[in-house]
Amino acid sequence: MGGNVSGAGGAEGSDRAGKAEKADKSEKRPNEQLGSWFLRSGWSKGELARQVNRRARQLGAHHISTDTSRVRRWLDGEQPREPIPKILSELFSERFGCVVGVEDIGLRVAHQSPSVSGVDLPWAAPQTVELLGEFSRSDLMLARRGFLGTSLALAAGPALIEPMQRWLVPGPTGRDGEPTAERDRARRPRLSKPELELLESTTVMFRQWDAQCGGGLRRKAVVGQLHEVTDLLQEPHPDATAKRLFRVAAELAELAGWMSYDVGLHPTAQKYFVLALHAAKEAGDRPLGSYVLSSMSRQMIHLGRPDDALELIHLGQYGSRETATSRTQAMLYAMEARAYANMGQPAKCKRAVTMAEDCFADCLPGEGDPDWIRFFSEAELNAENAHSYRDLAYIAGRSPAYASLARPKMERAVELFSQDNEHQRSYALNLIGMATVHLMEREPEESTVLAGRALKIAKQVRSERVNNRLRKTVDTAVRDFGDVAEVIDLTDQLAIHLPESAEAVQAV
Repeated sequence: MGGNVSGAGGAEGSDRAGKAEKADKSEKRPNEQLGSWFLRSGWSKGELARQVNRRARQLGAHHISTDTSRVRRWLDGEQPREPIPKILSELFSERFGCVVGVEDIGLRVAHQSPSVSGVDLPWAAPQTVELLGEFSRSDLMLARRGFLGTSLALAAGPALIEPMQRWLVPGPTGRDGEPTAERDRARRPRLSKPELELLESTTVMFRQWDAQCGGGLRRKAVVGQLHEVTDLLQEPHPDATAKRLFRVAAELAELAGWMSYDVGLHPTAQKYFVLALHAAKEAGDRPLGSYVLSSMSRQMIHLGRPDDALELIHLGQYGSRETATSRTQAMLYAMEARAYANMGQPAKCKRAVTMAEDCFADCLPGEGDPDWIRFFSEAELNAENAHSYRDLAYIAGRSPAYASLARPKMERAVELFSQDNEHQRSYALNLIGMATVHLMEREPEESTVLAGRALKIAKQVRSERVNNRLRKTVDTAVRDFGDVAEVIDLTDQLAIHLPESAEAVQAV
């Protein structure tokens, strides 16, 4: 009797399965988008199957075993399971040298592609890892300068500030609802302590390269290292190891953003900054998050949005108020001063300058500053505050009073940077800053001497910021003192050694 019941149930289940299969087949339509990419690739079904299997093994998905009949079913409209849509996206992207998203090949995606999804992203570890991996992969594949940036749009105003405010919202105390000790016992560390330390020291090295050589020379290497770290983050780790990896990812993403900003890829830079803030949150590192926000603030000042810059700085100050070292607090106050200067608020600017100097005076050698804030030296403090007063002078119609406040600080910055072989880009930017002060004080000959020194450095570093500021300063000199012999000579030198070209600096 039991056998009869089982048989009836089995027959009924088989009948239902058959009907479902027929219904599924009736709903399927050939995947014309996938078919189009497949035909243009020149691959056979067998070759595509072999490439999918090879890539799956590289990803650790050893359960994937594709053959020609499975490829045929995909072309007929079957939706493959993860990670096959991602693998197909990668294979076609590499084949054609452009991003071919999962949706471009007619397959379903759980979320929008990170190249078009803006800055309002989910604040959760798995999504942060996935987005970092996808965005860095897309960036690496698009070797042509600016291609990735054309698919992005800069966010500003509430569309930028409101998502960033969620950085302050506390995250879950544990993942997957497991007690930390029990979870860590189940997740044996696959990375040794020396391996983690090597990853961290490599990030320090990349940061030194950027300061010395500019953003254009090593950007691709930084993005590649970031992609490798996100691969590691997809593996299970004890919480302490995961936090250290997220911290490395945050620092690399911030640096990739900074280098992108330096070569003029602003939407790309902003996306990296946003992802860096997400990674810093997962690392539980509030001071690092405030540093990322300060980089976003610098970009907003550069783009003429000081109101947004001020909001970002205040968010960073509030979030790290109990954990940031004196040096980090000094840097945040200096950036606050820059924002107020560009908003034309001299009293608040001067107060922030004073706060920056007071905090810097409190810096102690053994305070435990992380490497990412090491750049904020006495030279950098004077440079930022000098630029705040210089910006105030511009806002106030080239006010001699504010120019006179900028001069001694800029001179001190130039003096200190001249003794620093590591921060060559900063040296060039402050030579240019001092040149602009001389122009405001109607001293064109002195201005050209400094601009000429900056030109020599500009030929060695790969930085669109340096190049553009130098060009603008020389244009101002020509407009105001075009008949001065030194200005004419500098203009000729600039045309020879730094010709203006959209292709002058490669973003990768």
